[in-house]
Amino acid sequence: MLLHHMFVRSAKRNEKRIAVNDRTLNRKITYGRALIASLILSEKFKRYEQGLLGIMLPTSAGCTLGVLGVLMSGRIPVMINYSTNASENCRYAQQKCAFRTIITSRALLAKINCPHIDGMVYLEDLQKEVTVFESIRAAVLAKLPTEHILKKIGDRDESETAVILFTSGSEKDPKAVQLTHANIWSNLEAIDHLFQFHSGDIILSTLPYFHVFGFTVHLWLPILKGLTFITYANPLDYKTVCTIAQEEKITFLVGTPTFMWGYLLKSKKGQFDSVRIALTGADKCPEALRQAFMERHGLTLLEGYGTTETSPVIAVNTPEFNRPGSVGRVIPRVQVRVENYETGEECPIGEIGKILVKGPNVMKGYFDDFEQTALRIRHGYYDTGDMGYIDEDGYLWHIGRLRRFVKIGGEMVSLIRVENVLEELLTGEAQCCVVEIPDSIKGCKIVAAVTEKVDEKSILRKMAETLPPIALPKQFVVIPEFPKMGNGKIDFRTITDMVRDMVSAN
Repeated sequence: MLLHHMFVRSAKRNEKRIAVNDRTLNRKITYGRALIASLILSEKFKRYEQGLLGIMLPTSAGCTLGVLGVLMSGRIPVMINYSTNASENCRYAQQKCAFRTIITSRALLAKINCPHIDGMVYLEDLQKEVTVFESIRAAVLAKLPTEHILKKIGDRDESETAVILFTSGSEKDPKAVQLTHANIWSNLEAIDHLFQFHSGDIILSTLPYFHVFGFTVHLWLPILKGLTFITYANPLDYKTVCTIAQEEKITFLVGTPTFMWGYLLKSKKGQFDSVRIALTGADKCPEALRQAFMERHGLTLLEGYGTTETSPVIAVNTPEFNRPGSVGRVIPRVQVRVENYETGEECPIGEIGKILVKGPNVMKGYFDDFEQTALRIRHGYYDTGDMGYIDEDGYLWHIGRLRRFVKIGGEMVSLIRVENVLEELLTGEAQCCVVEIPDSIKGCKIVAAVTEKVDEKSILRKMAETLPPIALPKQFVVIPEFPKMGNGKIDFRTITDMVRDMVSAN
């Protein structure tokens, strides 16, 4: 199933239903109007080069229509991160993927203080150019039978690329991930099967569409089911998000642990009464956050796991099958193999190893990067670069990135495990991030970054009750606010650089 064909079918079935409720602009668009608007934009986009078109727009009705219009024009959207270093991201995307045109908006550039980049086309200008004739022509086409519309917007193979998304770049330069129509469709089917979405569900869409979960679950899932989704461009505006959740009676709430902490602290009891599914991922969900959500809102935070390269969901806890601390059971039609990181042999139940994934959700490959694609996809399995294990009941436990395991004195130490132990000893909203830095004697040493000053001797004494001496932090540094990616994930790469600079300066 092609994604834009899926939209047309959904729009024809749900013509009068609200598709997008844009709370940033207070604008509501029905599926019928969305079909007309996307047909108009598709004609506008045909004036630009074949192949790839960049999109840098906030989570909104405009971005939704932009994505639909690009696909319906026979082109492929390249989603660009505007949350940090937007101008650099634009140039990086243009160079990496060899395209020129970027659909964006003047309002966004003004808000993020981004200069004009050669190739930028503004959505506001395109909207002003729309003639009465173009509007009438699109409206007439939208009234034709579904199959006739599908012929007009062209046909492609579902194995072709539907979108290019960039990895977060939290550890190294972002890679351009090609996801096909079939990749995304298969993942949406599995999620729908597990959570049983119905016509009364209302999805709060706050994650940026340059993030894989935002693009798939916050955009295409409601389109698949013909649901209403509420867009709001700033997930960090916690108080407003909580108000929207209450006013719109949302039923599906998703966010990283960072966002969920914000919603918890800014919400009042009763504001999430309509929510039936609260899902978190991208970073490990702290037990304190789970408990606090249950105490204030009576909501069980369900944790899941995925990657950009797997469209994204690999495993997820559900209301029926939930094991807190794990990332849930592997979704239908997907296989997970946990193998020893040194021998390559499959690990027995309960043994930690590398997580490999095989299934229809695994990406087509990295754009114009055969070497990296070949390194990460072998015998049909995608190497996630993550470490974990599967328990006796089939639940997957994510232990951390392989890169976040360090060898000290011949022993492998999990920085994630060190973080988990330290996290339990911190108070209030304090956060920690454990990194390794070069050491002239042992090769590397562990340093703990914390957002609040701690009693180091007391903390280390308590950590020593659980961890071996080799895994204890050799130094603590205070970073009052951790830098984060646009999707709310902690930016380990930047924090590591900051810690190294702070340690070398002392």
